[in-house]
Amino acid sequence: MPEPVETTNPDGVDYGWVMQVTFVTTIIVGAPIVTLLSTTADLPTWGARAEFAVRVGAVVWLVVALSVFAYAKRHQSD
Repeated sequence: MPEPVETTNPDGVDYGWVMQVTFVTTIIVGAPIVTLLSTTADLPTWGARAEFAVRVGAVVWLVVALSVFAYAKRHQSD
């Protein structure tokens, strides 16, 4: 019989859940934000469009990731 795998959860937060929710929420929230902001920007080439999407998407991802982590930390079950 194999030995049990040890697990650790130092912060009490399920990081897998945080990563999954961050991924889905960033797509759901980020796509409309990038679309709306791109209507006012001058984006003449595909490279400029891609760079714009990456820059705005990074900010959206950071805000969503911190928000989801804070939510998980606040609502963790002890």
